[in-house]
Amino acid sequence: MINPIDIAFKNAKKENRPALVSYTVCGDNNKKTSLNILKTISKDLDIVEWGVAHNCPTADGKEIQNSSYRALTNGIKLKDVFTMVKKYKKDKFSKPLILMGYYQMIFNFGEKKFIKKCKEAGVNGLIVVDLSYPDNKKFAQLCKKNSICFVQLIAPTTSIKRMREILKISDSMVYMISMISTTGSALKVTTKKIMKNYEIIKKISPNKNVAIGFGITEKTIKSLRKADALVVGSRLCKEISKSIKNKHNPVIMVSKVVKKLKSKII
Repeated sequence: MINPIDIAFKNAKKENRPALVSYTVCGDNNKKTSLNILKTISKDLDIVEWGVAHNCPTADGKEIQNSSYRALTNGIKLKDVFTMVKKYKKDKFSKPLILMGYYQMIFNFGEKKFIKKCKEAGVNGLIVVDLSYPDNKKFAQLCKKNSICFVQLIAPTTSIKRMREILKISDSMVYMISMISTTGSALKVTTKKIMKNYEIIKKISPNKNVAIGFGITEKTIKSLRKADALVVGSRLCKEISKSIKNKHNPVIMVSKVVKKLKSKII
C-alpha cells in the first residue's frame, strides 16, 4: 500500500514544483481554531504537519514555543490530538498528515499504543525530534510495520558516512535541516549553500523525497523551489500570534500567508 505522503510528492513533481508542507501546533490557540486553520489552508498545501505541544522543546524557536504555550494553556492533551486528527481526516480537502513531537510523550504513552492510536486516527507520518539515528531504528521499524512514514532528520553537521547510514534505513521521506539553529531563525547561510547540501543528499539517494525546513519564509522560498518539499512552520505560528494580538481572524490571516507562499513556487 502506497503511503499518501508518496502520492503527494508524485503529484507535486508532475506540476514541476516542490511539495508545500505546513507546520502548526495542534490546539493553537484553541482546538476549534486550530482545526479550522488546518482545514482552510489544506487547499493550498500538499502535506500538513501538526506539532504536539511540549513544555520543554529542544528544537523550537520562540514562535513555535508561543504556539505550544497557548495550546497547553488551553488544555490540549495527546488524546485530543488523536481526536482532532480523526476530525481533520474527514474533511474533503484533508492532506497527508505528519505528527511532529518529542519522544518523552511517546515513551510515557507506550510506543505500541501510540502507533496504534496514530494508525486509527489516520496519521501518515511521524517526526520525533529528539529520537535520532541509530537510537530510532527500532521505533522506525515499528512505524514501517504499521504503514506510517518515520521521517529521519539530517542536519548540516551530519557527516557523509552517517548520512549514508541514515538514508539506507530511512523511509521515503527525509527532513533536511537547513542550518544550525532553532526553528524560526533568519537564515544564517545562503540558499545556494542549502541547495548544495540538498544535492549531496540527492546524489547519495536520488529516490528519497527530501524536505527542507527551518528559515523558510516568503523571502526565501522561491530560491529553494528545486527541493522536493519545503516546510513552513514558524512563519505560520507567527501569523497566529499576530492575529491574536491584533484581534484578527487567524484562519483568514494564515490562509493568506499560505496562498502567498504557494504563489512563489508554482
